[in-house]
Amino acid sequence: MVVAHGRRFALGLIVGVLLVVAAPRLEAETSETVPVVVATATGEHLFRAEVAATPAERNRGLMFREHMDQDAGMVFLFDPPQRAAFWMKNTLIPLDMLFLDRAGQIVFIAANTEPLSETSHGPAVPVSAVLEINGGLSERLGIDVGDTVRSPALRR
Repeated sequence: MVVAHGRRFALGLIVGVLLVVAAPRLEAETSETVPVVVATATGEHLFRAEVAATPAERNRGLMFREHMDQDAGMVFLFDPPQRAAFWMKNTLIPLDMLFLDRAGQIVFIAANTEPLSETSHGPAVPVSAVLEINGGLSERLGIDVGDTVRSPALRR
């Protein structure tokens, strides 16, 4: 019994060390970055967004990030459009989530989502993309439902 417990402890220790070593790599990994313009009544706002197009990229999202530049973000692509719900598990920074239809129009905003929360956010309609930006930027920049988002990533 002591030996089995010792093996489980050693295995747990190895897994813990691997997670600590891998976490910075997860943060440092960046996918393709594209310009994203959000056109609002107050003007156009430019972001540099990482693209999350594959299931693995969408699952990882912005988890474990401790900081994101104010002009940065991540765009999640869905082809074909589908209902999408996002949570903040393992996400350390508050985010605004902008849910987009096929035309790039914002159909729903989950504003200033709570870090580490397992509450799901999303509209009851299919979306083709979601743009995540720093929490509070939508309100500060006047981004609202009905505004339009343009990016080369959305034309795929």
